[in-house]
Amino acid sequence: MSEFFERNAQVIQRRWPALYARLLIEDTNALQADLVEGLGSTLSINGIQLTSRHDRTREARLQADSLPADSQVLHVYGTGLGDLPMDLLQRTGLERLYVHILNGAVFSLVLQLIDQQPWLSDPRVELLFAGDLPEIQLPYFALPSELVLADDFNAKIRDRLISETHLTFNNREFAPQAPEIVERLQASLKRLPTDGDVAELFGTWQGQDVFVIATGPSLELHFEALQALRNQAKRPLFICVDTAYRPLLNHGIHPDIVVSIDQRISARHLPPEGTSDIRLVYMPMVDPQVVEAWQGKRYAAYSASPMYQSLRHQLPRGQLHHGGSVIHPAVDLAVKIGAAHITLFGADFAFPGDKTHAGWGDGDLGPQLGAARHWVLDGHGQRIKTQLNFRSYLCELERYIADHPGVHFYNSSRAGAMIAGTSFHPELAV
Repeated sequence: MSEFFERNAQVIQRRWPALYARLLIEDTNALQADLVEGLGSTLSINGIQLTSRHDRTREARLQADSLPADSQVLHVYGTGLGDLPMDLLQRTGLERLYVHILNGAVFSLVLQLIDQQPWLSDPRVELLFAGDLPEIQLPYFALPSELVLADDFNAKIRDRLISETHLTFNNREFAPQAPEIVERLQASLKRLPTDGDVAELFGTWQGQDVFVIATGPSLELHFEALQALRNQAKRPLFICVDTAYRPLLNHGIHPDIVVSIDQRISARHLPPEGTSDIRLVYMPMVDPQVVEAWQGKRYAAYSASPMYQSLRHQLPRGQLHHGGSVIHPAVDLAVKIGAAHITLFGADFAFPGDKTHAGWGDGDLGPQLGAARHWVLDGHGQRIKTQLNFRSYLCELERYIADHPGVHFYNSSRAGAMIAGTSFHPELAV
């Protein structure tokens, strides 16, 4: 052990003995560490600079300035070289600073190389692994370098941090005053009064089982089982998202309810032929021609999005949760109709088997496999390719599940992303 590590470790062992024991087993030898020099210097881990190589102190000050000056409690995600905690601890009004480790091996290496005692010894500091808590804490600053370097244990929190950081940017597409949104909603208003209210479905499947079917690649593993179950007299209710409808039809599986929310959905995804016995639950951004061509019963729904605020006043309808993907209102519908058990199919939020979707070609539904630059852990604990928006959708589903402890959620596949709050179905999971 280095002299720096011994002194730093003494503080950690005294204040956080359980955390100290975990740090001792971190493998720092697996890291490629290099000194990077500029006007100053910093440490590069696996090609990622932990801080500025020119002026670490000024960088930390800029980061600290993004946090509210009057907050008595603050959170820092990532330890860096200790510069940001040191800057924040200069605030006399700060009563508690939580420092969340995003990569245990990186922090252990820093402890070997640099004296961290000044901030570790401060009684206002609490040190923990980010993954020890199920949710992010506010207000926070997340060090960009360690969002990239986050290890497997802390990956779920990393995903939540990135999703939260991108939220405002992602929502810009759904500004209520956008001309294309105003035009679509006005067109929808013409038919809304003649369609049913999704609230009519609430409570109609009390205490029963529901299958919620998405379009992840793992759905292909279940076509045969779903077809067999669909033909049984007593069976779960089948709710599918719009892009899963055609793949299901191609395998002789007719869902009971289809959920659609996206303005880009067309008759290519939802062919109207033979739909007289299938109910469509839609939000007003769906193409009016697609809705009008549907032969079965139609039910309108809103989300909490500001773009539906005017419609909610003019023509009240039931509300479904919307977390960025059609999977969210589909799951919320299953809960609100009274499901006691919900089994998810094709809810992969990733690209298992190097495919993007079941029943569709690469890029047919938007994302292309070649553009995947990110990862999540699958049901086997292995890293699997994904993209940022899929990770955000996963975060929102996990939050929703956590908010509904009275419903048992099953996952049917280990091939896709591990979904916190679910268990693998004892008979259907593959």
